[in-house]
Amino acid sequence: MNNELKIGFIGFGNMAQAMAKGLLAMDVCQSSQIFACAAHFDKLQKNTEALGVTALQTAAEVAEKTDYVILAVKPNMIESVVAPVVDLLQKKVVISVAAGFDFGRYEEILKAGTHHISTIPNTPISVGEGIMICEDRHSLSQAELEDFVRIFGKIALVEMVKPAQLSIAGTLSGCSPAFTAMYLEALADAGVQYGLTRDAAYRLGAKMICGTGKLYLENGTHPGVMKDAVCSPGGTTIRGVASLEKDGFRGAVIGAIDAIEG
Repeated sequence: MNNELKIGFIGFGNMAQAMAKGLLAMDVCQSSQIFACAAHFDKLQKNTEALGVTALQTAAEVAEKTDYVILAVKPNMIESVVAPVVDLLQKKVVISVAAGFDFGRYEEILKAGTHHISTIPNTPISVGEGIMICEDRHSLSQAELEDFVRIFGKIALVEMVKPAQLSIAGTLSGCSPAFTAMYLEALADAGVQYGLTRDAAYRLGAKMICGTGKLYLENGTHPGVMKDAVCSPGGTTIRGVASLEKDGFRGAVIGAIDAIEG
């Protein structure tokens, strides 16, 4: 990343902090290049001091001092936060992480010609293993888009999707960390039941989840083939797979997504 390029967060809640942590942890930028504002300045100062980034009083200050402005407030606050700085944002690259605010909605509240893109990141971005769903309808120039992908691609898989797919892609990547954490907890409970320490069980399960995901991303092998490769005829793994199928494992996962999207 260009050492002169500056990133600003309007809103510094959990997701904004996760993004800032990822950028710093993966040496994408220095703490001196990150600025943030939030509604409660005292709380903001504590959160920014922990990361060494600069706390500012207003959204206008953030927009004035930075090149990339990340809108990270709650969706119901977007319009009221954007209105006072709409002129300043027209000269910046605006990145939204507000759920439900797609390109069309921003076109209604931003000035004509503002360069903006709507995204949905997930929390593993804080350790450089995130996903950043991006609407492929945006107004960034080709050079700006390339810079965006180069910067955030170091802390996340940047996945461009059609506007109609933004919701389901965001649900799949943004909600399923909770499901995966539940799966990890269940694996650990089973390990403890059979004598493993809790810490060891969590480490083994977590590394298995990381490794399986990485194996797919690097090789592109169909998940069914990956499963079959571990299932010897008459072996232990296939008995576990059969039990999961009997208990409706796949249907439960699909049902969880249905509960959100439906």
